[in-house]
Formats: sequence, C-alpha cells, structure tokens
Amino acid sequence: IKEHTDAMIKARKSANKIESEREKAIVYHDKIVPMLEEIRYHIDKLELIVDNQIWTLPKYRELLFIR
Repeated sequence: IKEHTDAMIKARKSANKIESEREKAIVYHDKIVPMLEEIRYHIDKLELIVDNQIWTLPKYRELLFIR
C-alpha cells in the first residue's frame, strides 16, 4: 500500500503542474484514478481482516451511513 500511495503522490504532484485543466483532468482520469482504485482494493481487504478495536479510522461502509 505504501508503494502504491507513494507512486500516486508522485503522479499527483506531476499532474498538478499541468496548466491546462483539460489535460490535467485527462491525466487524473487515466493515471491517478486507477492508482486510487488499486489502493482502495487493498484497503478494503485490510478492513475485512483487521479487528475493529485496532482499526482506528472509520471503515468505508461506516462512512456511507454518516449523516
């Protein structure tokens, strides 16, 4: 997860230097969103195996129902 997160941060820093909003959006769509999906996949798996008492962050399913 750390390697994926570091790569995504590097890609975002690079994308954020693009002046054209359209080109920046294309890079986010084509490169950064797939990276986020990969990270999310692994985090979702961890949420299922880590006990609630030691998982200090709200889980995705819990965020869905916060008002």
